[in-house]
Amino acid sequence: MNAPLREVKAEQRLMIVDCDIHPIQRSNKDLYPFMPKHWQQHMETFGSHVRQGLSERISWPRMMASGQRADAYPKEGGPPGSSYELMKRQHLDPNGVEHGMLIALSKGGMEERNQDYASALMSAVNDWQVECWVKRDPRLRAGVVIVADDPESSVKEIEKRAAQKEFSQIIISPRSAEPLGRRRFWPIYEAAQAAGFPLAIHPAAIPGGAPSTGAGWPTYYMQEHYTFGSASESVAISLVMEGVFERFPRLKIAMIESGFSWAPTLGWRMDSIFERMYKETPQLKRRPTEYMREHFWFSTQPIEEPENPQHLLDIFEWIGWDKIMFSSDYPHWDFDDPRYAISVKLSEQNRAKIFRDNAKALYGLS
Repeated sequence: MNAPLREVKAEQRLMIVDCDIHPIQRSNKDLYPFMPKHWQQHMETFGSHVRQGLSERISWPRMMASGQRADAYPKEGGPPGSSYELMKRQHLDPNGVEHGMLIALSKGGMEERNQDYASALMSAVNDWQVECWVKRDPRLRAGVVIVADDPESSVKEIEKRAAQKEFSQIIISPRSAEPLGRRRFWPIYEAAQAAGFPLAIHPAAIPGGAPSTGAGWPTYYMQEHYTFGSASESVAISLVMEGVFERFPRLKIAMIESGFSWAPTLGWRMDSIFERMYKETPQLKRRPTEYMREHFWFSTQPIEEPENPQHLLDIFEWIGWDKIMFSSDYPHWDFDDPRYAISVKLSEQNRAKIFRDNAKALYGLS
């Protein structure tokens, strides 16, 4: 049997755009400068109001080391992702990161039931990204964290950030209270389209409190990790079938940290069903795969690595060489080092597209 693909060092000489870097607060107090005193006191007194019993705990099923790299803990204390200096030394500089897209997942209000508190957290996390990260390093770009369950507040936040050059996209969890194609979410898409922000679908909180699988809570984290892809598949189906892209023809979707090998089979299946049941969805004017190829981008991490490298190239070909973007998922345990990622043989043109040019085009980076 051939050596696993990860044992083969890829030729990586490009400056890169990393589409998935996770900053995190050292503690709740990092957000205090960006929150009114009332909400600081609320955080200390009441804590979170979420739809699952393990409030302020690692969600079930548990993952080792909170899902972080063992070498990413700062010497001065705090969780991985909380130290800019360590991130700079460990990833940004040695790996030639020209631009890094921040995806802040902690304390963003995504799963808060108290919507006023959620709105305060949302705004605070976005301010924190700018002041503590982007202003320190112009290579970094913030993502607008929103609370999908509260479209009104989310729209105001998007409009507030639209003119701020520090932001490049909108972050939303695929684990929503109901399918993201539903019309309650359409004001968010209208605001995203007007602002020119892509919508980044990234596994995160579970706002609706439902189990991560359709059959209940999994036993092991390995099972939970697989649901990153299946949740994103559900989002893709909902957005396409509900007619979101007919209503918002300029809306762009970035699928982050959900894999991508599922895209061709999902597209084939949707087309097959559409051929037989198209009368049920008169809002669709084209085949589902046409919407997928036009509106969806996919990040590489976690990358599927078949034993036959040609199979991976076939998937790239189906999705489109201009729709694949590199992501590292720093500082998580399954971090993809750009020197080793995508070790199949690529042309120089396609390698440049995946590691740099596609993301620059999507996010409007100079």
